[in-house]
Amino acid sequence: MNAPTELSHDEMLGIRLEVLRREHRDLDEAIHALEQTGRPDALTLRRLKKQKLALKDQIVKIEDMLIPDIIA
Repeated sequence: MNAPTELSHDEMLGIRLEVLRREHRDLDEAIHALEQTGRPDALTLRRLKKQKLALKDQIVKIEDMLIPDIIA
């Protein structure tokens, strides 16, 4: 039995979405851990939060591509 090895565009987007969500969650944990230290490095914290926000923007963009618009 030969299963197709090529993924559809939506399947590739779904995989990318899961990777981005995992990265977003990891950054959230890193930020939380850094904040729990006595005196977190403000610059590092700001950079991590900016990265997290950029990931969130990418996640929303892919979700919009995968979820069709429904006209109410």
